[in-house]
Amino acid sequence: MYGPPGIAYVYLVYGMYDCLNIVTEPIGSPAAILIRAVEPIEGEAAMRAARLERTLARRRNRTAATDAAAAARLERLPAVRLAAGPGLVAAAFGFDRSLTGQDLLASAGPIRIEAAPPDEPRPAVVATPRLGIDFAGAPWTDVPWRFAIAGHPSVSGPGALRKR
Repeated sequence: MYGPPGIAYVYLVYGMYDCLNIVTEPIGSPAAILIRAVEPIEGEAAMRAARLERTLARRRNRTAATDAAAAARLERLPAVRLAAGPGLVAAAFGFDRSLTGQDLLASAGPIRIEAAPPDEPRPAVVATPRLGIDFAGAPWTDVPWRFAIAGHPSVSGPGALRKR
């Protein structure tokens, strides 16, 4: 997470979920954006398959019945919820810590950030306090460093995000 800006930083949280971050500050300054949710625009079947693979890989006592039940649950899941959480983003795309250091601005990279088409309307964005950092206490729990598209169904976390 110490730079350079535009590279991927993937870390393991709770010993089981990989999370994708985009480094944002110059070398030596630890700052990044956690990618909390992604809306599937294309590749839904591949995302479902990657989520199922990650789910099954974490299970200890697998049976054909439990595997089938997990697959059925994922098939019923609405597409907008496939990557609705930071661990689910990594699972849906098959990301792991081996991607740390990848240049997300390189057009030929395995993962990359692309600009939205210029004619695409800009969504309303809300800023809220971050989630899951109660242990840090104030002022960190109050700083509005969580950004999301207002009211979007792929946004993770408690409560509906509304336009402000």
